[in-house]
Amino acid sequence: MATVNPFQINVSQSVLDDLSSRIRHTRWPETGEDAGWAYGTDPRYLKELLTYWDENYDWRKQEEELNKYPQFTTAIDGIAIHFVQAKGKNKNSRPLLLIHGWPDSFYRFHKIISMLNEGEHSFDLVIPSIPGFGFSGHRAVNSDVTAGIFHRLMTDTLGYEQYFIAGGDMGSVIAKSMANQFPGEVKAIHITDVGYPTGQEDWSVMTPAEQEFGQMIQHWFFTEGAFNMIQATKPQSLSYGLNDSPAGLAGWIIEKFNSWSDNNGNIENSFSKDELLTNIMIYWVSQTIDSSVKTYAENARAAYTGGLKSSQKVTVPTGVSLFPGEAQFPKEWAERMVNLVSYKKLDKGGHFAPMELPYVYAVELSDFFSAIDK
Repeated sequence: MATVNPFQINVSQSVLDDLSSRIRHTRWPETGEDAGWAYGTDPRYLKELLTYWDENYDWRKQEEELNKYPQFTTAIDGIAIHFVQAKGKNKNSRPLLLIHGWPDSFYRFHKIISMLNEGEHSFDLVIPSIPGFGFSGHRAVNSDVTAGIFHRLMTDTLGYEQYFIAGGDMGSVIAKSMANQFPGEVKAIHITDVGYPTGQEDWSVMTPAEQEFGQMIQHWFFTEGAFNMIQATKPQSLSYGLNDSPAGLAGWIIEKFNSWSDNNGNIENSFSKDELLTNIMIYWVSQTIDSSVKTYAENARAAYTGGLKSSQKVTVPTGVSLFPGEAQFPKEWAERMVNLVSYKKLDKGGHFAPMELPYVYAVELSDFFSAIDK
């Protein structure tokens, strides 16, 4: 069995001092203050955020909050894996693996831990950092490789014979891969997106609703998908600036939190400055923006050379909660992609639902997995 070591986040003061200096010496582009979000991140909001970051944001307070739940590291296939393990308070607590995506982190699930590890239907929560993210090793691997690592984390390292999985974004991809590679141990998965058209589908056999969805996704990639193309093809060219500049890193990340949330035109209707910055800080202090964006390239290369297990239809029971801030795929598309036993469209919320609407998301998970366990 792999060695498991207790872990605490403890960032050197020299790192924080260097960050402050870099923020204060930001060389801003000559962008009109009234540009808004039309060309990407709103320059006025980004300047406001960086001023708050330097003058008001308290990393030590956030660090203490992150350290509130037990964290560990282990090594699997030569890669250091960081994870939170918050055991349920009920003796019959069920193991649940929660998988984040990009550009969020294990912090995606921080708000829901106390909601899911207490009560009659509690869970043993395992929340790892994907390889190449946060406090895991700085090595980008594709989602099938991560799926194997996370399965061994749950079974060989932590000793669970069967378990549930929930995730969104890249977490959905990894969850689907795990379900397809290890259907005997993965009892059910819950995801917020089921996969998107690749252009290789036979649309003549699709329903009108699916065809409309496919056209919408094609339009989305032309208008919103540049980040995906860059990260899937030339991620290292991007990394130099993001790893060196707090303004660059924040500008690249918060544009997604704004675009993909259900915020009614104000990002802080969904996330506080502290929440945005804590997520960014995990990338900054760990210096994992490079390896995190390279994960897109690893997935793209795997897809080109033989395909990913996540692209195959999932046969284990799958629940889907579709929040309005996500691409609105029809039920029949979900049925094409997974063994759909629950499909629910929500009235509010977006891509980062565990951060944006933690209570709603926690209820979705609890209700689905409790129904599976009956």
